[in-house]
Amino acid sequence: MRLILAGLAGSLFGTGLLISGMTDTRKVIGWLDVFGNWDPTLAFVMGGAILPMMIAWRLTKGRAPVVGGTFPAPSDPVLNRRLIVGSSLFGVGWGLAGLCPGPAIASLSYGGIGGLVFLVAMLTGMWAAPSVASRLDSAPTAA
Repeated sequence: MRLILAGLAGSLFGTGLLISGMTDTRKVIGWLDVFGNWDPTLAFVMGGAILPMMIAWRLTKGRAPVVGGTFPAPSDPVLNRRLIVGSSLFGVGWGLAGLCPGPAIASLSYGGIGGLVFLVAMLTGMWAAPSVASRLDSAPTAA
């Protein structure tokens, strides 16, 4: 049952990414091109995702997931090197490729060789991330 619900949720997510245009690299790069041919339509997609999720997180208090387990507790945001380096790399990758992990996986069925190259690069980055994170954690801080 858990796998069926996960498959349905993933399919719904992928369909939403496809319909919203998040799997179209030209649309994403147009969103990021604020000083050129800017395409503000993804702001509505982001707002359409953030607002319901904000409400959903409020509704999880005192409840359990349908398929068992517990909802993760909110964490305190911490601004550190790992967050800055990770978000910078994510942003550079998103800007260069026009894809992030969710849309990249959703576009595999039609993305051609570019989507496959992105997936390999993304998986390589995920494999290397723990090593890079431990180096960032052990590096001395500037005074």
